[in-house]
Amino acid sequence: MTRFSYTPPNTLTPAISHYCPGCGHGVVHRLVAEVIDDLGLREKTVGVASVGCSVLIYDYLDLDMQEASHGRAPAVATGIKRVLPDRIVFTYQGDGDLASIGLTEIVHAAARGENITVVFINNANYGMTGGQMAPTTLPGQKTATSPGGRDLTRDGYPLRMAELLSALDGPAYIARVAVNNPAGVVRTKKSITKAFRCQQEGLGFSMVEVLSACPTCWGMEPLTALRWIKEQMIAYYPLGVFKEPSHVRAVAEYGEEPQSCRHEIKCG
Repeated sequence: MTRFSYTPPNTLTPAISHYCPGCGHGVVHRLVAEVIDDLGLREKTVGVASVGCSVLIYDYLDLDMQEASHGRAPAVATGIKRVLPDRIVFTYQGDGDLASIGLTEIVHAAARGENITVVFINNANYGMTGGQMAPTTLPGQKTATSPGGRDLTRDGYPLRMAELLSALDGPAYIARVAVNNPAGVVRTKKSITKAFRCQQEGLGFSMVEVLSACPTCWGMEPLTALRWIKEQMIAYYPLGVFKEPSHVRAVAEYGEEPQSCRHEIKCG
């Protein structure tokens, strides 16, 4: 019988996770740490923590970290990058932080083509404060503040952030992935790697949107929450690469042909 062992990345600390069982934040933290180690960026990377469930990310990543006010992570990251252009600067934000109070910040950072990387977790609700309806809550989805389901005539439509930002001229790389199965986790790591490499090459703004489970606020068992991502979230938020550099180095360095805009990613 073949045995496999796993060595945690050096950038990931041994801190005990505070996240709920089945939450995707821990998985994405590990992937970010692995990418930083793989690219040899640990000593020159600065992370910007947002307000939300991931507010304690600085406990899990052994990096220089800066806390930002709610929604202001892109502005803080912009300031750090402009003062220290040799650093790799990334934000880690949830949907309430990025798509609600921070919507102006992220749109204008993307429009300016700021050379920063954004890891955006979309779990379709405000997880930290009790599961209220967020800008990303699906039509008909029940939350603490929409017990009858999101009513489009009253609440409007959810924001598709990857599509919205990819329509701007500033971004170099925009992708949406999911961590609901092993294939999706592998794809997510590849996308985060591409986003960091875009910043290394000075190509401009990059963002990876990650569909992630929130079993506690969704009122589901972890496995049920993973199935819900596949059956409900991906149907509304299709996976894919929405914007990507087309130069030759993308193929040589990323090890795969760049996908065309809005090309669906098959996650099994």
